[in-house]
Amino acid sequence: MGFTVEIHPNPVAGFGPILFAERLEGPDRPTVLTYGHGDTVRGLDDQWRAGLSPWTLTEEADHWYGRGSADNKGQHALNLSALEAVLAERSGTLGFNLKLILETSEERGSTGLRQFVAEQADRLAADVLIASDGPRVMPEVPTIATGTRGTYHFDLTVDLRPGGVHSGHWGGLTTDPAVVLSHALGTIMDRHGKILVRDWLPRNGVPAAVRAVLDGCPVGGGGESANIDPGWGEPGLTPAEKIYGWNSFIVLSLLSGRPENPVNAVAPNARAHCQIRYTVDSDPETFGPALRQHLDDNDFQSIGIENAYVRMPASRTDPSHPWVRWTVASMEKTGGKRVQVIPNSSGGLPGDVFVDYLGVPLVWIPHSYNGCKQHGPDEHLLTGPAREGLAAYAGIWWDLGEPGTP
Repeated sequence: MGFTVEIHPNPVAGFGPILFAERLEGPDRPTVLTYGHGDTVRGLDDQWRAGLSPWTLTEEADHWYGRGSADNKGQHALNLSALEAVLAERSGTLGFNLKLILETSEERGSTGLRQFVAEQADRLAADVLIASDGPRVMPEVPTIATGTRGTYHFDLTVDLRPGGVHSGHWGGLTTDPAVVLSHALGTIMDRHGKILVRDWLPRNGVPAAVRAVLDGCPVGGGGESANIDPGWGEPGLTPAEKIYGWNSFIVLSLLSGRPENPVNAVAPNARAHCQIRYTVDSDPETFGPALRQHLDDNDFQSIGIENAYVRMPASRTDPSHPWVRWTVASMEKTGGKRVQVIPNSSGGLPGDVFVDYLGVPLVWIPHSYNGCKQHGPDEHLLTGPAREGLAAYAGIWWDLGEPGTP
């Protein structure tokens, strides 16, 4: 398609390479940066249902099954296919400049991308980032996200003795680390999902601008609404505010003893790997100290906090930014449907890297939905949102070559 293409080794040894491509038509024309990632999570072949494979694209009705179909190869493939169509219609001229980053370590925290963008900042300079990843708010609702929540990970540990001790001789006499850890978790979040470490939460609640853009925003759809428990989470918030404007706490794993082969012993230790999904309205630097103080105040000095780190920082562009409004207008003109803007998607993406080093506004246009089963067996892309996304991007690529961009 007339790009110059380079493949760069990852600045961090052991992580996947990064592709950079550019198609320049003139310094007086708008310059757009787009992004995608070519890596996926493990295939988990044995967990896919009969007739499906992670490595073979299988079409069933309106589902395209295969690893990476939704996250993220299918999404950026749609965008580039739309670009190819516009180039053909315009006889090989776009009317704007386009730069592409395709990384292969996003599923490992986009390791190396920050260093690469910092080193190549002059070459990557652009007016806006327009790219696709993640889910729509509902399958049938075209969506624009102007950022993503960040992810903060840590381990909670209780380590009481060198090894297990006989449950008959010691049960009832010696402390059970699994019970201690369970009670500690109960002080962090209540039975109904309300976070009790209040210093973890957005400093001034849900900002008015965020609340306004989420007014009436639907969540779920595609048969997945059954996963929404109305009584779970922060009281007084709508489902959209809970997932797009608030922080969440999740226990990703909880282990004591040997679940695969239990023995009659009081275990020596217990461990929970935990995650906080947070918006830009919170400071992750405060999460660890706030948790330590909270545990100490609740008499859990024996609980350790280990391996704390930010996997992906949060990012957000003002939903009223001119480039966001321009993209909404383009998509609504093409599709004839209202576009829902959300201040950040619920998952994580490396938007912060592009904001920090390039200063670009973020316009994420997802083509998937929450029920796509990304990261699990039977991942799929729905053909309806995919077709709408293809059309939307054809319109965006076309409109970028017309007068009236921000």
